[in-house]
Amino acid sequence: MPKLDLSTIALRTGCGYPAPFHAICAGRSRQALGDAGGLTQFGVNLLQLAPGTASSQRHWHTHEDEFVFVVAGTVVLVTDAGEQVLHAGDCAAFPAGVPDGHQIINRSGEPAVCLEVGSRIPGDGASYPDIDLIYDGSAESYTRRDGTPYPKR
Repeated sequence: MPKLDLSTIALRTGCGYPAPFHAICAGRSRQALGDAGGLTQFGVNLLQLAPGTASSQRHWHTHEDEFVFVVAGTVVLVTDAGEQVLHAGDCAAFPAGVPDGHQIINRSGEPAVCLEVGSRIPGDGASYPDIDLIYDGSAESYTRRDGTPYPKR
């Protein structure tokens, strides 16, 4: 049956960033809805952000398109252009290869919920303009800009 039961889908908390970059996501939880539904061409996550938590470090993807829809609560979208407040019903899109780092932060006192959709392009990478971090999707590893690998957590 195509209907997904959210209560049966694992809740993953935190993120895989190397220390100290992971701390910003400590209150972040995701459920991989696309994986649970057997989707292979794009990913769908239900993202929950506790107050004071960010979705990620500010980043942009080399090959992957991303789309975010705010389901509940209020968040702040941070990009190169500055900050925009997004409320439930608002959305934002991030085309692949556009070097405009983005992140979503919950600065409110209430939890926020977003739906994240992204293409699944093999070898996708990400650049983090505010910190010394690069993600190499083909190696599934993080490095510094000079190529020095970060230890895995």
